[in-house]
Amino acid sequence: MRPISDIRSELGEGAFWHPLRSEFYWFDIIGKKLHGPAQTWDFDEMVSAMGWIDKARVVIASDRRLFLFDLDTGAQQTLCPLESDVPTNRSNDGRADPQGGFWIGTMGKSAELAAGSIWRWHKGSLHRLYNGVSIPNAICFAPDGRSACFTDTPTRKIMRVALDAEGWPKGDPQCWLDFSEAGLNPDGAVFDADGLFYVAQWGAGRVAAYSPDGRCQFEIAFPARHTSCPAFGGPDYRSLFCTTAREDILRPSELDGATFVTPAPTAGLPEYQVRLSDG
Repeated sequence: MRPISDIRSELGEGAFWHPLRSEFYWFDIIGKKLHGPAQTWDFDEMVSAMGWIDKARVVIASDRRLFLFDLDTGAQQTLCPLESDVPTNRSNDGRADPQGGFWIGTMGKSAELAAGSIWRWHKGSLHRLYNGVSIPNAICFAPDGRSACFTDTPTRKIMRVALDAEGWPKGDPQCWLDFSEAGLNPDGAVFDADGLFYVAQWGAGRVAAYSPDGRCQFEIAFPARHTSCPAFGGPDYRSLFCTTAREDILRPSELDGATFVTPAPTAGLPEYQVRLSDG
């Protein structure tokens, strides 16, 4: 296990391996930065998550919009507003789904109770899926594309909901994993190729993997307290990346806020492509 760079993020998030570029990217939400393998982009808005469209273009979620961003030229184009009428809110965790949509959570900039929502952008339209969320996290999708997971971190519960053929939720979300008794705070998450659910646990300095029946299979410890978002990458998707944060740590260590890579016990899958239209 090693830090991938000397960068230390105040709030690392949005760990992302670009499958066409074979490059790793991540965000510092509070720092308003996107970090890549050879470049850092500074924004005038908080940015938190992205999905790929093609080799150059990605969708990025910010504190007021979804926008297209060209990784080669730096060009930007707004797709749609994202709670731009609520300046006290920002985006947080997000991920593309197998059907070409993009899910993104919003929250209060001071984590105000129930201030946020979970949205889905799909083929040109943005739809609110759930409201009354305080800290949305763990947005990810089972390998068969038939269900989605997410959490409101303070509840310490991972929710799971079935998806229809177009990727829309059907039925009510059900609690799948409950970390209340263990006192664990679920943050970002991702499934591996076989359906193991890898979830970062904020404050515990670890990513833990759970089988479909909810049993913890193993945990991977990181030398930083606030693990925030895991992602698979590398040529065979056998590398596990994880962002961390220095936020709310009175005396941060040298490695708090670092982004790490370590060999993964299992293989992951490429991130799904965001489709701008039916074409």
